[in-house]
Amino acid sequence: MEQRLANCWRLTVNEKKFIESALLSELRVDGRGPLDYRKLNIKFGRDDGSAEIQLGETRVMSFVSAQLVQPYKDRPNEGTLSIFTEFSPMADPSFEPGRPGESAVELGRIIDRGLRESRAIDTESLCILSAKLVWAIRIDIHILDNAGNLVDAANIAALASLKTFRRPECSLGGEDGQQVVVHPPEVREPLPLIIHHLPVAVTFGFFSNENLVVLDPTYHEEAVMTGRMTATLNANGDVCAIQKPGGQGVFQRVIMHCLKLAHVKAGDITSKINDAVEKHNNERALQKIKRHSSSVAVDVCGATATLGGKQNQSHGDKEGSHLDQSKLKGETNFMECDATSSGQVQSSKKDGSSKNFTGGPSSW
Repeated sequence: MEQRLANCWRLTVNEKKFIESALLSELRVDGRGPLDYRKLNIKFGRDDGSAEIQLGETRVMSFVSAQLVQPYKDRPNEGTLSIFTEFSPMADPSFEPGRPGESAVELGRIIDRGLRESRAIDTESLCILSAKLVWAIRIDIHILDNAGNLVDAANIAALASLKTFRRPECSLGGEDGQQVVVHPPEVREPLPLIIHHLPVAVTFGFFSNENLVVLDPTYHEEAVMTGRMTATLNANGDVCAIQKPGGQGVFQRVIMHCLKLAHVKAGDITSKINDAVEKHNNERALQKIKRHSSSVAVDVCGATATLGGKQNQSHGDKEGSHLDQSKLKGETNFMECDATSSGQVQSSKKDGSSKNFTGGPSSW
C-alpha cells in the first residue's frame, strides 16, 4: 500500500540527488543499467483483439473493436483508425476521473502518429463499399498501473491487440449488388488486419548532465529527468515518428545515438510480439480442432443372459446351490447392463443370433 501511495508524493532533494549520483556510476535504483529495458510480459484475453502488457510494474490493457461507418469524403476508399486512452485513478492517484487530461491526449497522439504516418495498417483493405461503407478500427487503451514509461507500454499493448484482432467478413449481395452482408464467425472465418510493419515506441530520459541518458525510465526517474524523447521505429530501422515534449535541449549526436539504440530495441520488441502472437494463435487453433472418436459396443449382457438361459434349461435338475449361482450370475449381468453407457448401441437378436453395431458419442 505504501509503495502504491508513494507515486503521489514528490521526491525529496536527497532522493533526487541519490538517483542522479547513481546514474553517474551507471547504476539505477531498480538495479538496471542505463540502457537496459525492463522485463516485458505479453498476455492475451479470450476475445480477439485484447491484450495486456506488463512492463516492469507498469500494466496497460488494450482492446480493439470495429464497426461499419461512412468514410471521409476526401478518402472514400480508406477505413479509419482512432485511439482512445483512459487514465484511471486506480492506476495512479494523480490521475483524475472524467475527461482525458493532457497526458492522456499526448499518449494517444504519439501512438496514433506512429501508426498513421508510417501507414503500418492497410486502410484501403478496410473498404467494403466505396464512398459508402468502411471499417472503423477503434483502439481503447486502459492504464492499470503506472510505474513509468506509459508510452512504450501502451504502444506495445496496441500493437499486440491489433495483431490478434479479427474483423467479420463481408460480401455484397442484393439485386443491385450494393447490399452488404456481414457474415458471423460461425459462418465464415473472420479476417485479420493487414499490418505491413510494427512501429515500436522507445522512450529515453535526459538529465541535467548531458551525458546521462537512460532507456525506459521509471516513475521516480521521470520526476528527476529534465527532458524526454520518444522515437518510433520499426524492425527495419525506419524512423516513423519522433516526439520530444519540451524540456532540456539535446545535441544532435545524442539524438543519433538514441536512434541507433532504438533500432536495436525495436527489433527485439518486434520479435517478442510476433512470438507471443504466434503462440497465442497456435493455442486458439488447437482449441478449434474437432476430434471424433468412436467406441465399439459389444452386447456382452445379452450374450451372457442367453447363455445363462440355455444353461438353466439344460441343467434344470441340478441342486439348489447351482440355481442360486445362476441367479447370482443373472443379477451380476443385470448390473453390468445398467453400467454400460447410454450412447452405446446394443445388439438386436434375430432368430437366436446376435449382431453387434459400432458407434458411440463423439468427443470434441
